[in-house]
Parts: sequence; structure tokens; C-alpha cells
Amino acid sequence: MTDSERSGEPTPVTRKGAGAAATRGRTTIADGVVEKIAGMAARDVVGVHAMGSGLSRTFGAVRDRVPGGGGAKASVTRGVKAEVGEVQTALDLEIVVDYGVSIADVAGAVRENVIAAVERMTGLEVVEVNIAVSDVKLPDEEEDEPESRLQ
Repeated sequence: MTDSERSGEPTPVTRKGAGAAATRGRTTIADGVVEKIAGMAARDVVGVHAMGSGLSRTFGAVRDRVPGGGGAKASVTRGVKAEVGEVQTALDLEIVVDYGVSIADVAGAVRENVIAAVERMTGLEVVEVNIAVSDVKLPDEEEDEPESRLQ
């Protein structure tokens, strides 16, 4: 009889693979995943008219209309570039703001929303969010998306 059996204490059990499940493997997150999350979070901010420069939006509009052109993914990530490491990420965003809004306030709100969404969904630390305002959408401006030649 062992000492623990004589004392009435339970015998310790040794399990194979002991340890938290989170420490048994590695999770990697693609740049494109972070770009999609950031793109959606930026678009949710009031005052953001569009993402990307006028030229990239024009090319994107044409690509969206061509079958197999990658439409939905391309439009969500348009204007967003992410660099993803093992535990951190850095983001560059290009936005178009609506006329009359405070650009500083919109940029701050975009930064806050993007950081919160990316950190919550990925667990990565967002070390920087750089925002470039490439244009202002005037109230009387027409959308600069070209007419489709496809029917």
C-alpha cells in the first residue's frame, strides 16, 4: 500500500498531453484576413465615403463587373494593406471622406474601430494604423464608377 492510499488522499493522476490546449500548436492569420476585418470596421465609421484612391476604386468597379474578377473580396480589402507577424500587425488604410466632416475626427474613429475589431477578432496586437485621406466626396459629385460595357 502506498503512503497516499494509507492517508486516504487521492492518488495523483498523470495525464498524457497535460497543459492548456492553446499551447499545443500554432495559429497563423493571413494578411488578407486582417485586411477584410479592417476594411469592414473602417467602412462602419460615419464620414467614410469609400476606401482606396479614385483610381483603385475605378479599377475595382470594372473588376467587380467582370465574371470571376474577384469582386467581393477585392472591394472589402480595397484601400487596406496589412503586415501580419506572429503576435502583432500594422495597417495602412486609404480612405475617402464625405465633405463637411472633421477629417481628424473621422480618422480617429476609423483608427479606434479598426484596432478594436482586429484585436478582438484575431488576438493580434495592432501596433499602428496609418490613415491616408486620398479624396473628399463633394455633395454634388457623381460617383466616379464607370458605366459597364457588359450586358
